[in-house]
Amino acid sequence: MAEGFSLKDQLFNRDKTRYLAGLFAPAHAGFDAEAFEAAVMARLPELELKERIHWIADCLATHVPGELATVAPVILRALPPPLDPRLTDDDFGDFIFAPLGEWVTALTQSEDDLPLALDLLQEITQRFSMEYAIRPLLKRWPDAVLARAQDWTRHESYHVRRFASEGTRPRLPWGLAVGLPMEAALPLLDALHRDRARFVTRSVANHLNDIAKKDPQLVVDRLTDWQGQGLQMQKELDWITSHALRGLVKAGDPRALRLLGYDPDLALTATLTLPERVQIGDKLNLSCALTGPKGARVLVDYALTFQRSGGKTSTKVFKWTQSRLGAEGLSLAKAHPLKAQASTFTLSPGAHRVTLLVNGQPRAEGEVEFTR
Repeated sequence: MAEGFSLKDQLFNRDKTRYLAGLFAPAHAGFDAEAFEAAVMARLPELELKERIHWIADCLATHVPGELATVAPVILRALPPPLDPRLTDDDFGDFIFAPLGEWVTALTQSEDDLPLALDLLQEITQRFSMEYAIRPLLKRWPDAVLARAQDWTRHESYHVRRFASEGTRPRLPWGLAVGLPMEAALPLLDALHRDRARFVTRSVANHLNDIAKKDPQLVVDRLTDWQGQGLQMQKELDWITSHALRGLVKAGDPRALRLLGYDPDLALTATLTLPERVQIGDKLNLSCALTGPKGARVLVDYALTFQRSGGKTSTKVFKWTQSRLGAEGLSLAKAHPLKAQASTFTLSPGAHRVTLLVNGQPRAEGEVEFTR
C-alpha cells in the first residue's frame, strides 16, 4: 500500500458526497445538494472510517426528515441501477451507500417498521453489501429477520443471496454480536451451499468457520450431510469444505482432517532440518523429509513458538503444502521470512521452537536461535 494512503479518504470524500447528493436531489423536492455537501464536509475530515458512515447517515436524516415510511420512497428513487448481475464474485459495490443502511436501521423503531426496513435493505444490498446494517435488526427481532433471510436465499440477485448468509454470521468481523444459537442460520446455509456464485459460497464457508469455533462437530456433521446430498458441484463443495474447516485444520482437529481426507494417525517417519541460528530480518530455511505408505495424503504445516517479553511465548501455525507420499516419500524445503518488524509483533532474540505438523499432528521439532 502506498505511503500516505488513506482508505477512509478513498471511500468517503467530497466527490463521493457530491455523487450521493446528486442522487438524492432529484429524488426529494426539498433536498438541498449544496447544503448537504457542506454539512457532511464540515466534519468528515476529522472522522475515522466508521464514524464517517454514521455522520453521513445523520446528515441524510437531517436533509430528508421523517419516519421510515416517509423516507423509504425517497431512498428507492435515489438508488442507482443494481450492480452487474452477470458477475459472480467480489463485487461489493460502492461504500458511499453504507450510510443508507445505518439510516434505515436507525429509523426502524418497532416490529411494524421491520418489513419495510428489510425491503429497503434488500434493495440497497444490491448496490453495497448491508450485512452490518442488518445486525441490530437481527439482534432485536431474530425470528422475523431469519424468516425473511430464508426468502433471500431464493432471490435472483447473488448479492441478496449472499446477504442472507453474511448478515447472519455468528462472528462477523467488526459486526455487532447478535447472540443467536450456532444452529439458527443453518437452514439458510442448507439452501445457499448449492449456489453457483463463489461470492455466496465463500460467505457460507466463512459462516461455517465462525460456527466451528464454538461447535466443531456441528460443522463437520453439516458438511458430511452436504457431501451425501450431491446438490453442489463436487469441486466447489470441496472448496467450501476446505475453507470452512481451515480453523479446525490449523488446530489439528481430527474430525476435520478426516473429512478432508487426511489421516491424523497415518504411520510415517519425519525429520526436520533447521539451522542452528538465523538473524532477524533474514529467512529461516526449513526442510523436512517424510516416509510412509505410497500415495498417502499429507497436509504439512509448521508451527513457530515465539519468545515474548516477560518470558511468555506464543505459537502460530503456518501452511506448507498438501501432497501425497511417493515411493521415496516426500522432501520439502521452505524459506520463512523473519521480518524485523512484523505486522502484529516484534521478533525477539533467543531460542525459538519449530514444530513440523503432518495431518495435524506434531511429528518432529527443533530449536533455532534468533539473533540481532
